[in-house]
Amino acid sequence: MKVIISDYKRYRYPIVSQGFWAGAIHRYGTFSRNTRFLPVRFPAKMLHFFLMKVSEMFLGVYIGPNARIGKAFLIEHTGCIVINSEARIGDYARIRHGVTIGNKIAEKPKDVPTIGDYIDIGAGAKILGAITIGNNVTIGANAVVLRNVPDNSIAVGVPARIIPKRNSSLSPEKFGNNNRPITTPW
Repeated sequence: MKVIISDYKRYRYPIVSQGFWAGAIHRYGTFSRNTRFLPVRFPAKMLHFFLMKVSEMFLGVYIGPNARIGKAFLIEHTGCIVINSEARIGDYARIRHGVTIGNKIAEKPKDVPTIGDYIDIGAGAKILGAITIGNNVTIGANAVVLRNVPDNSIAVGVPARIIPKRNSSLSPEKFGNNNRPITTPW
């Protein structure tokens, strides 16, 4: 419940934000998988499967059921977002439309990124392969990240070039306007 509340606080208008609902569906799936009481778990997992398909069709967001996402997760704009089921994303992550976080080749489906805290991923970015993205990293729009990115860096271009950040503060207040996005959802 605390995780959903932390997600809720990141949005300016959470009730009408498609990104919030896509994240909430994923959080519900995590709850349904962790429920031990079988008569509740099976119907809960079936409902999650249905809601996942609704999220894919109407919101354009696929978050794999086993993906681990930290608190205060923010999807600023929905559409064409794919997060592999094996992906790991830290706290205070912000992603935009067209982002893919997954494996490079089908033969290695578990070779997916591990992403740190305080991450800002631009529209259309692709983060592929068994790589590690550090804390306080910004991934530019349409960047294709195929190698590790150290803490306090910016990754831009195709393939991504790594540029060190000048300001490397890791506080939630500096990451967004009081944990809320800088722009409105519409």
